[in-house]
Parts: sequence; C-alpha cells; structure tokens
Amino acid sequence: MSDLPVLPPLPDHDLAWMARALELARGAIGLSDPNPRVGCVIVAEDGTVLGQGHTQQAGGPHAEVMALRDAQARGHAVKGATAYVTLEPCSHHGRTPPCCDALVAAGVGRVVAALQDPNPQVAGRGMARLRASGIDARLLDAASEPAQGARALNIGFFSRMVRARPWVRLKTAASLDGKTALPDGTSQWITGEAARADGHRWRARAAALLTGAGTVLDDDPRLDVRGLTIARQPTLVVVDSRLQTPLDARLFAAERPVWFYAAAPEDARADALQARGAHLTRMADAQGKVDLAAMLADLARREINELHVEAGHKLAGSLLRAGLVDELLVYLAPKLIGEGLDMFHRPTRTSPLAALADAPALVFHDVQRIGDDLRILARPAGRDAF
Repeated sequence: MSDLPVLPPLPDHDLAWMARALELARGAIGLSDPNPRVGCVIVAEDGTVLGQGHTQQAGGPHAEVMALRDAQARGHAVKGATAYVTLEPCSHHGRTPPCCDALVAAGVGRVVAALQDPNPQVAGRGMARLRASGIDARLLDAASEPAQGARALNIGFFSRMVRARPWVRLKTAASLDGKTALPDGTSQWITGEAARADGHRWRARAAALLTGAGTVLDDDPRLDVRGLTIARQPTLVVVDSRLQTPLDARLFAAERPVWFYAAAPEDARADALQARGAHLTRMADAQGKVDLAAMLADLARREINELHVEAGHKLAGSLLRAGLVDELLVYLAPKLIGEGLDMFHRPTRTSPLAALADAPALVFHDVQRIGDDLRILARPAGRDAF
C-alpha cells in the first residue's frame, strides 16, 4: 500500500504526543507477546488527554481499544480527536476485532501512526480503511525518531513478520580481556549486581530464553526472570542434541513452558522429559546435531518474536558461525582474568583469518555504564535493515 500519505515534519506538540505513546508502548514489554508492543494516546484539539493505553496480553484489547475505554471511563467523547498510535491500527480479525473499526466507530478525526504494520494481513490496509471512512490517517516518515523508536521496541515482531525468524540476542558477561570464566569454569560473579539486575530486565523483554545442554550440565541454572514484577516467565528453549538434561534440573522449577530441541531418536529419555512437562522437537542436521536455522524458523512459527540467548561458548560460537545472531549484549567487567574461557568457541579446525578485513563487522548500537561494568549492544553491519 505505497500510496499512503506521509506526514511532513511534525510540530513539537505532535512529537510530544507520539513520545507519550511510545512511553505507553513500553508498558507492553513482557505482556503483549506475540502481539507487538503498541501505545496509543487520544488527544483533543485543545491538548486535553482524553484516553490512553497499551496493548494487553494476547487475546486482550489492543492499545487503541484500551485508550478508547480509558476515555469512556473518564467521561470523554473522542469525536474529532487525534489518536497517536505507535503502529498502524490492525484491520483484520485475529484474536480480537480490527482496531481501525473501533476508531471509526468512535468518531476520531485524525490518526497518526508511527509505522506501517509489517504483518501481511495488515500492511497498510488499516490506514487505508481509516482514510476510506473520512479519517485523516497518516504515517510518519520511517526515518523519523518516533518511527525508529517504535521499530526498535518491536524489532522482534518485525523480524518474525519480515524474515520468518525471531530476533536473536546473544548475552554474555566477560572480563575486559574477554574471559567468561576461570579455566575450571568458575564464573560467579564476573560482573556486578547492577549488571546482573539489568540482565534480568533483558530476559523479561524476550518471549523465550535459549540455552544449551552444556550450560544445564555445568551450571544447573534456573534461567528465569527474578527480582522483577512480570506478567509471565519467558518460555525456556533448550538445545540438547542427545537429551542429556537431568530430570531434576533446576530449569524445571519455574512456572513456564520448556521446549527441547534434540537430534536423538525416540527413547525412554525422551519419554521421561516429556513426562516432566517438556515439549520435545527433533530437528537434526547432517552432523547429527540440532539444526539451528530450522529451529529458529520453528520458533517463529510458534510466534516467538525475541529470543534471548544465554549459553556456553560452544553453542554461542555455533550460532555466530551460522550467522544467526542479530545482536550481541555484552557486559564487560573491569577485571583482567588472563587464562580462562573465551566468550565464543572457535573450533581448532577453523582457519584463522587471513586479514583483519575478513573479520565480521559489527556496529556498536548502544554503549552504557551499568554500575561498575560496561554494557555494549553490537549488531552485525546491516543486520536490522529488513
């Protein structure tokens, strides 16, 4: 739907309202998956906020409906008002009725959306339906700051809709010289308390957490979100080619789905894991290991938007070598360990680089100090251009 009008540069008050809508959208983190994180604020011509809200859990009301309900609860009529929404209102019957129909029925006069919905079932149809109903419905320039902010908030949703795979974020914590543990595997704690708390916030943002059997066997982690009030625990995904996970592993303690991807054939071990409540999928590659690319495609079919990886250096290295990591979330501690485990495994059979120019290029997306540690978000060059 390329004929949709694009707004010229917005006046300051419009930018402020879209910023407010983005702030509301952040309230849907950890709640709205697999639906996108969307915020909506409805404003009268005199600047009065009539209603506002963000998307609820799947099957619950979307941001526009929440804002309309809020206006009704406040006793406000929205006829002729402007609705600022961080993603194009949906036009199809999914788990809920179309939001564009709700806006038309309410009589709003103007709709400003930050971005077109990448869902093929929408993709401009929502804005077109609004315009056909006489509403001044327009999109922001996709390069504008509000549009970029809305896209960043929903990078996983865009990835699943456009690439048919989740956005894969690989988290690691290391010393300044790149070591994740001592030679004997001791790693608690390289980073400080503030960085560890920040890591839990990134876990909470994801629809699913991914780890490998090696991490389960070595550390017996829970891999859940702690220290935060959340609506749901992310699904846990375990890459376990030979089904080595102990039946009493701590990962089963958290109340959340646990999905195993394996290469091993059906046996009593598989039956025992499934009796523990695990969902098991066999997805072997030619080497008898889990086919990681096929696994990501399967996770997209299961409506996983963002996949947060906390795995050992072998699985992390495999994901990187396969080009399946979209973003690195690296916490660097102001420590020098010397001998120890590297962040990522590089098999001895892998040839060294012939030149520095052959090294995969990364772009620093964000760098912040978290407590005494440094947090770096880095992406392969051009990875988010979809």
